[in-house]
Amino acid sequence: MVTPGRSRGGSGEWEKPFWQQRGWILSAGFLATLLVIGLVALMSSGGDTPTTRADDPTRAPAPAPSSTGDADGGRPEDCRTDDSDQDKPTAVPADFAWKANGTGLVPVSGTVGPLKYDGPVWSCYAHTPMGAVLAAHSITDHFSYPGWREVMERQVVPGAGRDALISSRSQDEDKPTSGKADAGGYAGFSVLAYDKEEATVMLLLRGPERGVYGTASVTVRWHEGDWKVVPGADGSVYSGMAQVSGTQGFVTWEV
Repeated sequence: MVTPGRSRGGSGEWEKPFWQQRGWILSAGFLATLLVIGLVALMSSGGDTPTTRADDPTRAPAPAPSSTGDADGGRPEDCRTDDSDQDKPTAVPADFAWKANGTGLVPVSGTVGPLKYDGPVWSCYAHTPMGAVLAAHSITDHFSYPGWREVMERQVVPGAGRDALISSRSQDEDKPTSGKADAGGYAGFSVLAYDKEEATVMLLLRGPERGVYGTASVTVRWHEGDWKVVPGADGSVYSGMAQVSGTQGFVTWEV
């Protein structure tokens, strides 16, 4: 597995290939599109979108009560999860499914999260490593679609980083919510670091050719009772963007 760099940021417009991006790429779905452009250029050469499972995670049975209860960082009364599994995941949740968001699909779980769907804000994740993984996917995926400002205000840790992220995002147009599906897609993940306060998740993205992938890391923090994205001081969201040749070292999503 490729270990990501720790630096964030960069220069250039977000329409350019990913290695020329500012570093706060607005969604993993859009990053996958950029990856297509970037890998073609890198390799000097010239994906199927995963299908949604029939089971809708929003209709899943209610999860077991949270092991930490109301004292769990201000968790809302209507958000309860089973937080007992504190080990780094070696497999996807048994009730994992794909849920449509704009022109892409996002991995979700009826027991791990998100359990609440309030317009573009998908919230209520288990206070576990797997909960952090799903939050890293779902929250960042909404950053380029309509409703992004509400998502950032509610699901990004407040501070100078969030202010910079909102300022940068305000300069760009919203991505269409319908039309041709994004190239690539989410292929897997690895939890690089985790404690109950903060986690760093590396996303594995499928490239345009078989066996070609890209990586990007996201940091989330347990804040006000849920996982929220932690941007860099310059508003950057992703770090460790790199090309990798396989899925070794990653937990892969079933498709």
